[in-house]
Amino acid sequence: MVFDNHDARIRYYELLLQRDTLCDIPEYELPKGYRFVYYQDGDLEDWIAIEQSAKEFDSREEGHSAWGRFYAGREEELSSRMVFIEDMAGKKVATATAFYDVSGRDTSGAGWLHWVAVRREYQGLGLSKPLISHILSLMGKLGYTRAKIPTQTNTWLACKIYLDFGFLPIPENAVHSRDGWRIVKALTNHPALAGFDAAGLEEILNA
Repeated sequence: MVFDNHDARIRYYELLLQRDTLCDIPEYELPKGYRFVYYQDGDLEDWIAIEQSAKEFDSREEGHSAWGRFYAGREEELSSRMVFIEDMAGKKVATATAFYDVSGRDTSGAGWLHWVAVRREYQGLGLSKPLISHILSLMGKLGYTRAKIPTQTNTWLACKIYLDFGFLPIPENAVHSRDGWRIVKALTNHPALAGFDAAGLEEILNA
């Protein structure tokens, strides 16, 4: 069975990864014709459009709700934390943010990689790894020494990329979401997950 990179058929588990250092970040160059730009006032709708295209939201209303939870009242910070990739025509096609845990529950001082997304029609063009590399380097410049990222099983391909960047399951999450990591192991066979046995197809699919 072939799975999409954002597949609702996959049983949902919350996953949390961490990278204990922001040294030695793998470097990837943007493809020719693309550039990084920072958030400016008025970019909210572009952010929502990218996330909706990547299936993070089903509607603009969901996007506005998410923005309200994570960024409303913090827009001034975004000018040095939220990054977009633009194509040659100036269209914003991907985004990610070097942020922190807005809930305040995480007291580790780690930077949090937020809302990584590439427009659906631009996926597979080599944008995600340069974007993540850029954001992790930005975290280091902002003074963070380690990073965390929340994700989920139904975005398993993104999870594989984070593992490629040296992220590992946070120990508590590896216990609480062990079956989720078994799903990622089955879909990616990533060497970083050697300690997990692979889930069977009946465990991967929603009932």
